[in-house]
Amino acid sequence: MSERRVSVTSPDGLHARPAALFVRAAAEFGVEIRISKVTTGTSADARSILAVLGLDVRHGDDVVLTAEGDDADAALDRLVALLTEDADAAV
Repeated sequence: MSERRVSVTSPDGLHARPAALFVRAAAEFGVEIRISKVTTGTSADARSILAVLGLDVRHGDDVVLTAEGDDADAALDRLVALLTEDADAAV
């Protein structure tokens, strides 16, 4: 199992559009991926938009991403990148 802890630097956290991009990226990999909010210990399936939105991850929050499978490291690298960039800047 691979794991990454990251501070969310995206200005909007994981709300609306950034959450949709995050979930879509997680679904592209054939591995089980979970995201946990450090302050609450709450965990969710990273491929579920409702579960991810329910975590209420905001700018500055720390999260832990875990993945299990052949592409676990690549999946986590991609998701960490999404959490640390401004998703709306590319629009």
